[in-house]
Amino acid sequence: MFYREALGVVMLAVLAQMAPAQQASSGSVEDVIRDQMAAFQSDDWERAFGHASPSIQGIFRTPETFGEMVRRGYPMVWRPGEIRFGAMSEKSDRRVQVVIVTDERGVPHALEYEMVPAPEGWKINGVRLLQSDVGA
Repeated sequence: MFYREALGVVMLAVLAQMAPAQQASSGSVEDVIRDQMAAFQSDDWERAFGHASPSIQGIFRTPETFGEMVRRGYPMVWRPGEIRFGAMSEKSDRRVQVVIVTDERGVPHALEYEMVPAPEGWKINGVRLLQSDVGA
């Protein structure tokens, strides 16, 4: 009887610790995205590149090449006006975060950020444009 009660208390403690950990993961995903966008704003390509996953870093090889891709392919991310975070979902060990970015002209864009875990925290493994204009 004592064994079952003790096991129950341990299980409750473990479950109680899981919820804050999931919330922390959500916050850190947003923090990584926000910091990368802040790096883009100041053209700090090295800092922005540091938030990319090893896979993405392998594709672009240098912060400068990565920066050129962002400037040409994702101008709304390079120079965002407003940033809002939407739903986040879990897919295996990855997180998918929807971000609504309003560009400098006031046009909103929905983007999907795929985040992967790394020893030092979350890394951005890809960004996909969901729609060209969300609010139109």
